Amino acid sequence: MLALFLMGSGIYGYLRRGEWAFLLNRYGPQSSDQAAVVPNSERWDLLRKDMERWRMHYAREYLAATKAAEKSRVLNEARSLLEHSLPELMRCWLGTPWDFNGTAKTPGEGKIACGYFVSTVMEGAGFRVKRAELAQQASQNILLSFLTQDALRLRRGIPYKTFRLETERSETGIYIVGLDTHVGFLVVKDQSYTFIHSSGSRPWCVVEENPEEAHVLERSNYRVLGNLTANDAMVKKWLHGEDFATRK
Repeated sequence: MLALFLMGSGIYGYLRRGEWAFLLNRYGPQSSDQAAVVPNSERWDLLRKDMERWRMHYAREYLAATKAAEKSRVLNEARSLLEHSLPELMRCWLGTPWDFNGTAKTPGEGKIACGYFVSTVMEGAGFRVKRAELAQQASQNILLSFLTQDALRLRRGIPYKTFRLETERSETGIYIVGLDTHVGFLVVKDQSYTFIHSSGSRPWCVVEENPEEAHVLERSNYRVLGNLTANDAMVKKWLHGEDFATRK
C-alpha cells in the first residue's frame, strides 16, 4: 500500500509503508569513501514505478481542478514530489563507475558518462526525453531542452567562492549545472547544496559532494545552471507527459 508522508519542509514522500526508516538509513550521511558506496538498482526500479504512479495521480488531479487555487496546489505538490524524489533517484547510482563512453541504463550495471547520468535520471523520473540524444549534447543545450534561455544563469570566470555564495542563497530546487566539459545536478536547499554527478575525476564514479568536496565544480571556469523544479512550465509539461525535445 502506498502512503504519503508529510515532512517538515512540506515535501511529500511517496514510499510504501515500512520503508521510511530504510530510506533514512540508506540515504543518510554517506561515507567519505565515495567509491565504497554500492549502487542500488532495486531501489531505482521501485522509485521509478512509484514516481510514474504519482505523476499520473497529480496529472488527473490537475485536469479535474476547476479553480486556479486548486491547480496551484496540485502543481506545488507535484513540484515537491520532484524535489524529494529526483535526489533519491540520483543516489541510487552512487558508486556506479564513470566512463567517457558509458551508457548504462541501470545503477551498477556497466559504466555511465556524465551526460548519460543526467539524461537517465530525468528519464527515470518520467520526463519524456530521448535519452541518448540528450546525453550527447553540450551542457547548455541539455539545460535548454528543459528550460528557456532566460531561466538560465551563466557564470563565466568568477571565483568559486562567489559562485558558492550565490548558489547557497538561491531558490530551493533541483538544478542542472553545466561546466567546461561536464554536466551534473545541484540539489539546493537549506542555504547549501550538494553536487551529484558522474565524475571523471577521482574516485571516477557517481558521487554526491558537499560544496567543500566539489572540486570539479570549483575548477571549472564556465558554469551555467537552471532550476528545473522552480519552473512552472517545465513541471506542467512533466505532469502531462509531454515530450521534451532535445536542443541541438
